[in-house]
Amino acid sequence: MIKTFFVLLLSSVTFAQIPSLRQGAFFTPEQGKTELQSIAGQYQNQYEWKSRAEIIKKGIITGAGLTSIKAGKKIIATTHSKKTLDGYTVENVFFESLPGIFVTGNLYRPLNLQRKNPAVLAPHGHGNDPRFGEATQLRCATMARMGTIVFAWDMIGYGDMKQCDHKISQAFKLQTINSIRVLDFISQLPEVDKNKIAISGESGGGTQTFMLTAIDERIKLSIPVVMVSSHFFGGCVCESGMPVHVSPDHATNNVEIAACAAPRPVLLISDGDDWTQFTPAVEFPHIRRIYSFFGKENNIENEHLANEKHDYGPSKRRASYDFLAKHFGLNIELIDESKVNILDKKQLSVYNSDFPLPENAIIDNDKILEALNNIQ
Repeated sequence: MIKTFFVLLLSSVTFAQIPSLRQGAFFTPEQGKTELQSIAGQYQNQYEWKSRAEIIKKGIITGAGLTSIKAGKKIIATTHSKKTLDGYTVENVFFESLPGIFVTGNLYRPLNLQRKNPAVLAPHGHGNDPRFGEATQLRCATMARMGTIVFAWDMIGYGDMKQCDHKISQAFKLQTINSIRVLDFISQLPEVDKNKIAISGESGGGTQTFMLTAIDERIKLSIPVVMVSSHFFGGCVCESGMPVHVSPDHATNNVEIAACAAPRPVLLISDGDDWTQFTPAVEFPHIRRIYSFFGKENNIENEHLANEKHDYGPSKRRASYDFLAKHFGLNIELIDESKVNILDKKQLSVYNSDFPLPENAIIDNDKILEALNNIQ
């Protein structure tokens, strides 16, 4: 009843009556489509869309308690255990995103670095050790072999980032702070071209992808994989556990949030077995219309794989490689996943006897939340 009430009476109720969180399958597919059709009437040109986009961005920043988080923090990273492989290198990296809270990940670089190179941020979705997994290594290493500098990092509670559980109440806040600091880190590498920084992740990593792209203009290209939906808002607290979709001033969905990238290049990758099954008919046309306000319809694409499932599998990775090559001028002849060495978890782990978890690290859910509560 609440969902139907929300869609049908959105224009007549006060926002005080509206649920502050939109989580999981908050709408049915038809309700999500209906809301998109209603929202579309709010913007008929570039000016009206930009005004709407600013409200949406403010809603994310305020709803997640990020108003004091500014881009451009100087990142002092520990980088070690360099491995030289076929056309690329891999290093283990950790650095503080907040005092006592550490980002953990791997830095992939082309073996033959240029003076300035494109970069890709590679967040992951939910699963078993996904930063160490084969699919993540294949895409990061292949992108590096193509000529990009790639950084893959852990969700909180995953991989080496075990300072707190994953499903803490402010998981969205901490993971977004980590994403901003990862972007600070990659932007400060002298060999990175700041005008060619991309982000791509699947599922929960897809949420991180379009959320960061919406609030940080330093991202110049975005590839959210199997996530953008008008009716589904992310099934984990790290995606929809804070009031980033609804405020006293607005109510939105992940389609509009993804559209905040306009007119920057975006590739929506969707499949036929999850909540992205309607993307070609529902979500993609809505976003493409917004791109038309800028005269940049060619910057938004949809790779729909109707016979595939919810993953970042080979054909999805291939689509992302081609999109990166098209917009960043990369060599598609270097796309060859057979050249990638799959490393084991021990080789990719950032902490060991020589590089232990720093002594000032906070290891406790309540203490992590206390630190986050001090940030607005």
